[in-house]
Amino acid sequence: MKTTGIIGIGDMGSGIALNLIRHGYRVTGRDLLANRMNDFRHMGGIPADSTAEVGAAADAVFVMVMTGEEARDVILGDAGLVASMQPGGGIILSATIKPREARELGAALAGSGIHLIDSPVSGGFPGAQSGTLTMMASAPDDVLDEFRLVMEAISAHIHHVGHEAGMGQTVKACLQSLIGAQFAATFEAAALAAKAGVSGQVLLDVFSTSSAGCGVVNNALEKIIDRRFEGTGSHINTMHKDLTISMGLGEELGVPLHTAASAMQIFHMGRTKYPQGDNWICTKVIEEIIGAELHRETPP
Repeated sequence: MKTTGIIGIGDMGSGIALNLIRHGYRVTGRDLLANRMNDFRHMGGIPADSTAEVGAAADAVFVMVMTGEEARDVILGDAGLVASMQPGGGIILSATIKPREARELGAALAGSGIHLIDSPVSGGFPGAQSGTLTMMASAPDDVLDEFRLVMEAISAHIHHVGHEAGMGQTVKACLQSLIGAQFAATFEAAALAAKAGVSGQVLLDVFSTSSAGCGVVNNALEKIIDRRFEGTGSHINTMHKDLTISMGLGEELGVPLHTAASAMQIFHMGRTKYPQGDNWICTKVIEEIIGAELHRETPP
């Protein structure tokens, strides 16, 4: 298999495309934004004028869109992937959508001859660009085996979490409830340190070598103390949407998610005040309330 496709070439999709190209795959892609299509062309991709053109050119297509409605449109629409791909082709749903939406897509594809691998990813912009994403893949054993090689081109870890569409999204919803809480706690700790007069570098040194240190915390704190609140590849809309999915799953199953709910409110606050910001912008809102900012070095 050397022909692949990508629908959605934003912060995450561009990294997927880049690593497929690096591994020798022919990649045909489609995005609604002209600047993303230009960047895709410059990295060696083949721009397509339609989703159908992507499907017709590829054995495996990654779908990295924002919402379940968008995923349904590109997969099941009249000019979508199911209508244009050859039997035996595979759609790798790497976007994060509601588990229920993924189950509906799986049911709609039954008998179509097109395989669906429900496999949302984790690792953010750095993981996408470096090809080290974690994939939570749900598909029959033989389907995953058939498409594993192309998935390995973009990932460091592929976890086979189930056999039916929806299970990958379910695991991702659990993961995002935890990551959201980690983010929110980091934002609050950063604000506390700022008000207390602790330097950002000191906080980072301690956190990163303590039992609390991890990729989520360390990366967020780095962005905060360097005052990088926009353009880092982690737009707040994505995490806000993911937490909404986590909360919805908790409501559906009757599971109380107190910590995730608090994180949801912090992200809602940040998104309302700074809709163009990245995740770390939530810290800036808290800083504005307390009248202190956390920088790498505390001003004399």
